[in-house]
Amino acid sequence: MDLSIIIPLLNEEESLKELHDWIVNVMRSNDFVYEILFIDDGSTDDSWKIITALSQINPNVKGLRFKKNFGKSQALHAGFKAAQGNVVITMDADLQDDPEEIPELYRLIKEDKFDLVSGWKKKRFDSVLFKNMPSKLFNWAARQTSGVKLHDFNCGLKAFNKKVIKSIEVSGEMHRYIPVLAKNAGYSNIGEKVVKHQARKYGKTKFGMERFINGFLDLLTIWFVSKFGRQPMHLFGALGVLMFIIGFGFAIYLGIDKLFINPYGRLITDRPQFFIALTAMIIGTQLFLAGFLGEILIRSRKNETRYTISEEINPE
Repeated sequence: MDLSIIIPLLNEEESLKELHDWIVNVMRSNDFVYEILFIDDGSTDDSWKIITALSQINPNVKGLRFKKNFGKSQALHAGFKAAQGNVVITMDADLQDDPEEIPELYRLIKEDKFDLVSGWKKKRFDSVLFKNMPSKLFNWAARQTSGVKLHDFNCGLKAFNKKVIKSIEVSGEMHRYIPVLAKNAGYSNIGEKVVKHQARKYGKTKFGMERFINGFLDLLTIWFVSKFGRQPMHLFGALGVLMFIIGFGFAIYLGIDKLFINPYGRLITDRPQFFIALTAMIIGTQLFLAGFLGEILIRSRKNETRYTISEEINPE
């Protein structure tokens, strides 16, 4: 199979048939062997009925339906697990991503041997104040923190070599950082392509301003995980040693002062340095324990299912 096209969606009943027909036209004109995977993330409208109807007229349409809304990351994870194509394309269901970009994305993966190609919506039709400016700030921070030099981390239109999506696990709200996850997994040949961005035709966006706050928090998480995820003791242990040395240094100072310099002075417990020493050594011990617990969790961690599928179309 040449292509797997993964489309996560939530309440997009107006756009699904039009998107399907558009993709099919592109597939036929390029003679692709393909599958379209619609991942219904707990829609409350008629999205699933439309997907079911499309699967009856097109055997290349497959679908997964979650029992409730688990989030875009979980939808992509389910799609990655089910995908069979040698090249995997992800795109949004709201018609803002252009299926005409698919052949060139496919060529970049197959012929130019990129591991991953991310779309860059250079010209956008979103609100400048509420989307464009926060997005630019977010992408700048992501570039500086991750070392992945992309202009648009959050673009839904991406292409992957199959081996990449089978090697990474997208969880939480990490769909924004799939290129970073791929880099951390050893796939460093990451490219970028300017793609068309179309104004939303139906419905309304499912993401508010909170996505940027969550995005920055997730950025801190992925920075920490990529740097210390395999050896948390390297961070917590180093901080624990530093705090313990500070506390122990104050304790030695107080002991020498009391024994040899000013034996008849104030009680040690009446001096502020005593509380600094005590607090620093307690914090140092706690940081050490946090590092040990992190190491234990890493060695005992098992994969857990983070979504529940209620229905499935054309499973293989």
